[in-house]
Amino acid sequence: MRGTWRAVVLVTAVAIAGGVGTLIVGAATGMGASDLAHLVGFLLPAALVTVVAAVIARPLLARASLRQRFVAVASIAAMVALANLFALTRQMFLNKHDATLVTVLLLYSVGAGVGAALVLARSSSLAVQRLSETAEALGSGDLRARAGELNAGAEFATLAETLDDMAARLQVAQSREREVEQTRRDLITTVSHDLRTPLASLRAMVEAIDEGVVEDTPSMRRYAGEMRRSVTQLVSMVDDLFELAQLDAGAIEAETRRARLDEVVGSALGAVRLQAEEKGLALSADLNGTEDIECSPRLARVLQNLLANAVRHTPADGTVRIDAHLAGDRLQLAVQDSGEGIAAEDLVRVFDPFFRADPARTGAGAGLGLALAKRIVEALGGRISAESLPAQGARFAVDLPVV
Repeated sequence: MRGTWRAVVLVTAVAIAGGVGTLIVGAATGMGASDLAHLVGFLLPAALVTVVAAVIARPLLARASLRQRFVAVASIAAMVALANLFALTRQMFLNKHDATLVTVLLLYSVGAGVGAALVLARSSSLAVQRLSETAEALGSGDLRARAGELNAGAEFATLAETLDDMAARLQVAQSREREVEQTRRDLITTVSHDLRTPLASLRAMVEAIDEGVVEDTPSMRRYAGEMRRSVTQLVSMVDDLFELAQLDAGAIEAETRRARLDEVVGSALGAVRLQAEEKGLALSADLNGTEDIECSPRLARVLQNLLANAVRHTPADGTVRIDAHLAGDRLQLAVQDSGEGIAAEDLVRVFDPFFRADPARTGAGAGLGLALAKRIVEALGGRISAESLPAQGARFAVDLPVV
């Protein structure tokens, strides 16, 4: 109902504006007061008929196609012109010869107007059809569908751009959702595989002790050591999974805690010192005057994961080294080892969650350490990279802003 009244008001305003314009033109061309009053007498019924026709046509054309609406508008305009011509002829403003000539010209105008309406309606109809087909394709799941260029006016172009932009954002969201789903599947597969080995080992040793297969003290101590190693491996994997799932870049950025770099490096070295000593590895750190720089305590977890990875892949009697130096307002750290190195095809994937260069390896971890380190570094506003040559060791570099 409100829409109908708005349409009536709009048509009335247009009719009044047209009538006022006609009177102004008439006055400018020298029409007298009596002629203008006579003209008003014609304009008032014409305006009333126009408003009534618009009110009647609105519901009739509500379900009409664009082509039908354009033709209807052109036809109504021509009919109004012919009606005005008939009225002028009846009032003897025009003689029959002039009226016939104007009628012929108006009939030609009717044909031209209807033809133009059909042409314009065709481009608009094609645009609507393209938009409808695109929307239907998107609704059926084909997020690659696009409306593209319509060449049917600014309004249709804007609508097409909006639809295509929405489709692009949906496609990105769907891609991310698929990546998350694939990551979830990888998580289940990898963690299931990595949990199986320590759990099977624990089960076998517990059953051996429970059934009395092992009772002597040396064997019990050896079993206890193996059980402790398996439990440590399980705890490490669970900790990595929990921290990776809970890690929030916004929360890291909001942290205000700070620690000295030498304390952070010392903590990371201490976490892997026992494993390094068991393999006979040499651990060293050269901070090059950066000891007093304050950084996030989470950097300790980054270095610990990098060091643990280096210790794991460095053979006995090898070396693992931490270097640090200041470059302008950037803190640059590197963990270098003399281990087996990383193959070129694996180097680009070392930071992917659950990735391990040797799928058959059943050592500690589930391939989450480097992924966790990368996520922490990026949340701190930094970058992390890896470089290596096979059999020549690996180097992991961390570049962080100094706050």
